[in-house]
Amino acid sequence: MTLNDKQEALCAKVSADFSDLSAVILNCTLKRADTPSHTGRLLSVPAEIMRRNGIAVEEIRPVTLPIAFGVQPDMREHGWPQDAWPELWEKIAAAQILIVGTPIWLGEESSVCRLMIERLYGMSALLNDKGQSSFYGKVGGAVITGNEDGIKHCGMTILYALQHLGYTIPPQADCGWIGEAGPGPSYGDNGAGIDNDFTQRNTTIMTWNLMHMARMLKDAGGLRNHGNDRNAWAAGCRFDYENPEHRA
Repeated sequence: MTLNDKQEALCAKVSADFSDLSAVILNCTLKRADTPSHTGRLLSVPAEIMRRNGIAVEEIRPVTLPIAFGVQPDMREHGWPQDAWPELWEKIAAAQILIVGTPIWLGEESSVCRLMIERLYGMSALLNDKGQSSFYGKVGGAVITGNEDGIKHCGMTILYALQHLGYTIPPQADCGWIGEAGPGPSYGDNGAGIDNDFTQRNTTIMTWNLMHMARMLKDAGGLRNHGNDRNAWAAGCRFDYENPEHRA
């Protein structure tokens, strides 16, 4: 992916160090790995910006993996013969940044995108060593493409789901390109959308806000656990604020 002049300049002038961060990008296209993805083309912009700043980025197409349906951590324990989710989860869990990209179909995110959200939801019982959701201290964003309306609607549902799980959503953490409504070129077809200043601006802002928020959270050691320690709500648990170990 070639960045434009403004994007190049931002990468060249930054003073912050992001090299100890990692990101996973889920391209929830319905297309096979051997088929170009319009969503993947737009996702290549945040991927390139992050890589230019030393962030380890892995782009994944879930449609290429045998991921089972369900809301349990490993559906092989619930009758499914295959489930690639546990291996994919290890990568997501290790990353400070998650970007979910999806095309729009009938005004909604793709079925693959919903599958990813459901499988993420299946991990919501996992806690970190502070008794918080294991998603605390991580940031999430959304990228949407298509040739019909729905960018804000899809962004709303994806970002709501991520924050409900525990991801931190920075300001302006969604972007997209839909072009003209109806049949026509999708992002990247004969250059469509690549020079669209509004899309490139919002994509760039989203990416830098994800990076800045991830940097802040990691430097702070995540969120303080005063008031959000789930273990304090366990049956029979007496939360003793006189105990230093129970204080944020």
